[in-house]
Amino acid sequence: MEIDYDLVILGGGPGGYVAAIRAAQLGLKVALVEREHLGGVCLNWGCIPTKALLRNAEVARLLGRGKEFGFTVEGVTLDYAAAVARSRQVSERLVKGVTLLMKQNGIEVLWGTGRLTGPTTIEVTLNEGGTRTVTARALILATGSTARTLPGVTPDGVRVLTARHALARRELPASAVIIGAGPIGLEFATVWSAYGAQVTVVEMLEHALPAEDEEAAKELERALKRQKIKLLTTTKVEGVEPTDSGVRVRVSNARGEQTLEAEVALIAIGVRPNSDNLGLETVGVATERGWVKVNGFMQTNLPGLYAIGDLNGLLPLAHVASAQGLLAVEHFAGQPVHPFDVHAMPRGTYTSPQVASFGLTEAQARAQGRTVRVGKFPFLANGKALALADYEGFAKIVAEEPGGAVIGAVIVGPEATELLPELVLAHTAELTPEEIARTVHAHPTLNETIMEAAHDVLGQALHK
Repeated sequence: MEIDYDLVILGGGPGGYVAAIRAAQLGLKVALVEREHLGGVCLNWGCIPTKALLRNAEVARLLGRGKEFGFTVEGVTLDYAAAVARSRQVSERLVKGVTLLMKQNGIEVLWGTGRLTGPTTIEVTLNEGGTRTVTARALILATGSTARTLPGVTPDGVRVLTARHALARRELPASAVIIGAGPIGLEFATVWSAYGAQVTVVEMLEHALPAEDEEAAKELERALKRQKIKLLTTTKVEGVEPTDSGVRVRVSNARGEQTLEAEVALIAIGVRPNSDNLGLETVGVATERGWVKVNGFMQTNLPGLYAIGDLNGLLPLAHVASAQGLLAVEHFAGQPVHPFDVHAMPRGTYTSPQVASFGLTEAQARAQGRTVRVGKFPFLANGKALALADYEGFAKIVAEEPGGAVIGAVIVGPEATELLPELVLAHTAELTPEEIARTVHAHPTLNETIMEAAHDVLGQALHK
């Protein structure tokens, strides 16, 4: 069979387009198949536009704290539609940049929908009409995921929303019930409440951010309460019913059943893989509940076929998809690589305060029978945080004994997502808390909190 490309990638999100760039850098002839937008959900309808909205929300909250900073603001009008418009401009600028990168790296983009006809063959139904079959030495599946919904509930984009609907909506809802207290749900709660919406968040499990450290989650829950965001935990959604004027959400918990009424309901309960209609069953790709099974190098059970990002379900985050894309390409190209380490992947929630973490929580480590030492330091004792008047939260480091390897960390507080990489690097480079503590951190900085938490692992915190 004639080979058209060295590598074909199905899906142009943060995993797919990054993989294409690295393949081109390694001298491979590469094509990228994309049916809608380069950048995928992240750049167009996820990570990037939400962060733009969160920045607007941060400014709105600061304007409400004028007296604390010694200024008076009168007659402020918050224009939510303008905030959404800015978020779209940010996304569009980045997508144009990705399009330029494809051209600069000589990557052919095939606009259409791809389906496997063999382990290294794809039939592309072109957007412009017709079909084209392409073959390659290897294929990477990077088709991402779609928002999950509740059984029997179909989002209509008007009363019942997914995150994509919510990002496209230019009208601020007067009230909202958000189903799911994970990162997506809590980030929308943060934005909408800052603009004056009445927000209730419903979570089936015991605390917000149920996948995160419980102490960190409780710290965030207190902050949400101060922001007048109502949180109902250990609460199950029994039904969602659109009405002429809004939506009714029936919930139940230990106190019985109640009905919540709001203008909109946002379903934010996670994602499901975009694995339908890919031809996986036809060619014999191993899956589990729709997720494509892979090994540590992102290889499927078929030779020459890789699957990265949300499609494999290992950790559905944009930067994880990018990391897996690089790994898959370099493995295929014969570069020296290490297998994927899910415990080295950072996680971030851009609420106020932010929550950032990686690896094992303290509870998870102890449940595994590990002997750990924990260091913790509050932002309340950090000079830069006090100067910023943004001092909620703490940094916590989990180190394993003997040896002191950093096996996990969580930060709740200002710019937590920007502070975390130092600790991820410590994990991957096998540095110890002592080495972090002995590294001089400039004063005053927020990252001194990381240094102090490292000192605290050793029982030597200086300002605690």
